[in-house]
Amino acid sequence: MKNSQTISELIMEYFMKHPNEDIPHGPIVDWVAEQWLKDHESPPRDPWRAIRKLHQEGKLIKVRKGVYKYDPAYVHNIDLWDFPPNIKKAILERDGYRCIVCRRGTEDGVELVVDHIKPKDKGGTNDIDNGETLCMEHNLMKKNYSQTEAGKRYFIKIYEKAVAVNDGRMIRFCKRVFDAYNEFGINGHVPRPNGK
Repeated sequence: MKNSQTISELIMEYFMKHPNEDIPHGPIVDWVAEQWLKDHESPPRDPWRAIRKLHQEGKLIKVRKGVYKYDPAYVHNIDLWDFPPNIKKAILERDGYRCIVCRRGTEDGVELVVDHIKPKDKGGTNDIDNGETLCMEHNLMKKNYSQTEAGKRYFIKIYEKAVAVNDGRMIRFCKRVFDAYNEFGINGHVPRPNGK
């Protein structure tokens, strides 16, 4: 694991060097990519998405579509339920600095986030056992679906890949997982692939 900044940290560094300036995506993305490639072989994934997330967290102000600014007097933390830095680090270390779903990490050009397994607004805590490492793609998928639904969709992807390479063992495994979803009546609105 290289000791480098995350995509979000690089974005904030750029904005903090240019306070109160209206900055479009382009120059930020270019600068972040340049910095990122000093420590990584592939370009950063979705830095514009990370910019939007920083806005949603209350760290950047959206001036208009695609243009943001950093105002030190305005910045506030909308999400007060984030993991403390030491807990976040422990979760990343436990998960090997890789997404628990796809096993990609920063060296693959993806940004990692530490997410609550059980959301805070549903009684989740900020301890290690309630955290998991996800890439931005799977974090967004999880936010769109319940965990069991997201899980079923992940298994559908795994199944489709197994079929594509004719991996009989993995195909059988996925079918057993789908059988368990059926047996317990979980997420029946998400159809099994090929109805099998």
